[in-house]
Amino acid sequence: MRTALAGLTTRGRSFLAAGGAAAICSYLLGQPDLLRVGLLLAALPLVCAAVLYRTRYRVAGSRRLAPSRVPAMSEARVHLRVDNVSRMPTGLLMLQDRVPYVLGPRPRFVLDRVEPGGHREVSYRVRSDLRGKYPLGPLQLRLTDPFGMCELTRSFSAFDTLTVVPTVHPLAPVRLVGESTGYGDSRTRAVALAGEDDVIPRGYRHGDDLRRVHWRSTARYGELMVRREEQPQRARCTVLLDTRRQAHRGTGPDSTFEWAVSGAASAAVHLLERGYGVRLLTDSGSCVPGVDGVGGAGYGSASDTAGVLLDTLAVVDHSDGAGFSRAHDVLRGGSEGLLVAFVGALDEEQASVLARTRQRVGGAVVFLLDTGVWGGPAPAAASGATASAMAVSGMTAPGATAFGTAASGTAASGGSAGEDPLTARERTLREAGWSVHRVVPGATLPKLWQRADRYSTDDGGPVAAGGGMFR
Repeated sequence: MRTALAGLTTRGRSFLAAGGAAAICSYLLGQPDLLRVGLLLAALPLVCAAVLYRTRYRVAGSRRLAPSRVPAMSEARVHLRVDNVSRMPTGLLMLQDRVPYVLGPRPRFVLDRVEPGGHREVSYRVRSDLRGKYPLGPLQLRLTDPFGMCELTRSFSAFDTLTVVPTVHPLAPVRLVGESTGYGDSRTRAVALAGEDDVIPRGYRHGDDLRRVHWRSTARYGELMVRREEQPQRARCTVLLDTRRQAHRGTGPDSTFEWAVSGAASAAVHLLERGYGVRLLTDSGSCVPGVDGVGGAGYGSASDTAGVLLDTLAVVDHSDGAGFSRAHDVLRGGSEGLLVAFVGALDEEQASVLARTRQRVGGAVVFLLDTGVWGGPAPAAASGATASAMAVSGMTAPGATAFGTAASGTAASGGSAGEDPLTARERTLREAGWSVHRVVPGATLPKLWQRADRYSTDDGGPVAAGGGMFR
């Protein structure tokens, strides 16, 4: 009741004060009729507060996100529902939902009275340009009585989480360097090689073909056994993401780090759709979904694995590491599969460590972000690595003006005038067997991905913002 009295409005407090004053005057003046008026004025706000106090616990609220996982720079719709589970109608309701500032203004709705057993539904849109996980709620409901004597605010305890994942770009189905023939879903390895005696039986499972029943093993083990004539061997791929703080440049959606995160998400989802077992590896050595690299292990289908990877990339942040030694240790145990890397600025030592990882995989493709021509102050690791940023016959690199940097360097040793020379780090990776593709401001991953085709005739130079070659 104390909580209910604290919710009295100005009108309710005025009625209560007027009732008390009328009661005092009736005692002093000896007017019993004035006492009746005073009791009526004082009882009205008290009765409204008591009724409203009981009513507020009979209102249920719920929230539904559509969808609960949305790419950056896309909108999601939040549906709110209020149910009146009491036997009396509610008064005027004001609905308010708590949302983080980056998702937009706090939504407020005014609802008319809700009949007993009825409900009201409203919705609003949220949008974020930054990936992450954002809490929505708790839902707040302000109740008022029909006379406007009392207002009470109820906060529901439930809240939901909106996951804003990196933007996933559709990629063309190309044959990458080191990729086996037949893609990732048709490679099989025979187990039985020399007749029926060499089969490896296993227990019968619901749905197995009865023609595969191995009767000799069934009689030996006393249970139904079937032939396991071949064992699928799924193609594997590791997506390496460089999260070193000193290797990236810029802030916000236009930074090199966000470009790399979006590229890693696009590559992982694309390879999962092609039947690969994909794992995500960072420079700090952390792996998702597992160190075995089998996509879907413990997560169900490929779509479930993609959801786990996208949820991880939604909250990935910079690391304080300085190299790829931990990632190299993780890759040391593997001897097959494809490696797709998204790397920022490199120095000689880091390039050498990254080059040695090529010996542990079947094929390696790296998208090297040219941080020397990106906006913002140059990172420490970029000194000497990308200083020869695209100086070509008086032309300016596409996107350089938009990012506030002009490409006015000179051609490095080994290059010629009018060409974009390879840096020492690029040559180190190419000599180790990497397929290197430089990323400049404005370049799109779908165009770069097409040039990663092992049958492509492009020479691996930078790609302009429009997707064409930049000489």
